[in-house]
Amino acid sequence: MTRVNRDHADRCPGVLRPWIADDGAIVRLRLAGGVVTTAALRRLLDIAAEWGDGTVLLTKRTNLQVRGIAHHDGCVPAELVEAVAEAGLLPSRSHELVRNLMASPLTGRIGGRADLRPVVADLDARLCADPRLAGLAGRFLFVLDDGRGDLIERDLDLGLVALSATTAQLRVGTRHWGVTVALNHAAEALLDLARRFLAARGEGGPTAAWHVDELPGRGAELTDTPHTRDPSTLVGSEDPPHHGPLVQDDGRTCEHVRVPDGLLTRTIAEPLLDRAGREIVVTPWRSLLLPDLDPTGTDLL
Repeated sequence: MTRVNRDHADRCPGVLRPWIADDGAIVRLRLAGGVVTTAALRRLLDIAAEWGDGTVLLTKRTNLQVRGIAHHDGCVPAELVEAVAEAGLLPSRSHELVRNLMASPLTGRIGGRADLRPVVADLDARLCADPRLAGLAGRFLFVLDDGRGDLIERDLDLGLVALSATTAQLRVGTRHWGVTVALNHAAEALLDLARRFLAARGEGGPTAAWHVDELPGRGAELTDTPHTRDPSTLVGSEDPPHHGPLVQDDGRTCEHVRVPDGLLTRTIAEPLLDRAGREIVVTPWRSLLLPDLDPTGTDLL
């Protein structure tokens, strides 16, 4: 990414700000760390069947998307918005566009140096609690790699790579590195950088930077002093895990399910939902993880 002069505001779609395509409105639902409850995904398929084209798209940013929705003056039906909110998929109306939080999909379950699930939850809660951060662009992306390297090559705005079970080094844009922090302070450290980004980009309206890499210093201006990349972050980018059952560190099973073209239909979804546990993880490979199962494919919790 480089600095770009634009003549339009960010148009990344949300529920309250859909994108209008030829076949109807598109809404995107942002999942913190790709996690969605099984009940919410089941309800979303009902919503897609009632108001959209009946399918749910898995995005490369681990979000969900519904399209083909009838609209009026660029707004989707209020009943759809209410249904999405009741399903728990609209946790913040003010910050729904800025909750792009990607994390290693298997974190806390298989491998990795650290369990980043608490960091994701903390980051999401703090992000939604700060009115200033609603000013981030809809494409602004946080990427959290648990040290295995599965997300190390992803473009990002801010992020971290775990160095151990308790520490991580911050990332600032695609080129720069920040301080090493304790994981229990990582969320606030990342949001401090996000606030610095908003201050650095100024009030340029549509022409203001959407991404850290679009700043003149490509993010160097967000840190007080330059920081060297920790050698522990030089991890190779891993291929996606094979499809099928994977053994979790706690002995339970996590099933990795291929979704052709990332397009979830009711035919594909129903048998998955029936054997899934309490939650499902959307991956950046546009597939699904069904975690915390026993070998027979049922939730142990």
